[in-house]
Amino acid sequence: MVRDCDLRNARTVVELGAGTGPFTREILSRIGARTLFIVIELDEKSVASLRREFPKATVYNESAANLSECLARHGRERADVIVSGLPWGSLPEGSADNILDAVFSSLEPGGSFITFSYVHSRMLPGIRRFRTRVKHHFSSVSSSPVVWNNVPPAVVVRCR
Repeated sequence: MVRDCDLRNARTVVELGAGTGPFTREILSRIGARTLFIVIELDEKSVASLRREFPKATVYNESAANLSECLARHGRERADVIVSGLPWGSLPEGSADNILDAVFSSLEPGGSFITFSYVHSRMLPGIRRFRTRVKHHFSSVSSSPVVWNNVPPAVVVRCR
């Protein structure tokens, strides 16, 4: 997910939907000493676990739609990199739209938005709507080859 990101030089990195923290761990190993790293997770049990396991991350128990407010608490308007583990195919349409609007308005010009999609969900209406919206908003949208070793198989989507 973050292999091609310059996290070391990023001023602000945000992770949406960290869950148990597999991306969180990798992001923390790659960010610079002065990088602000914000994690936004809705599930309270996951938040408690993330705060215990990753004390160097600032973890908020919020909806990802509140991204701008979380950034503002640190005097920031935008992030250089936003990494998302959110299940775009299963989010209610209104929620997905609100979160994408927050991503669009909170990403630095030239910044990166990275997420993933399971191969089996490609035809879900939520994924099709997601792809349409990001292709309309970003100048560059690319997908990785299928990662067959992931269970279930997935593709990484990189937007700039």
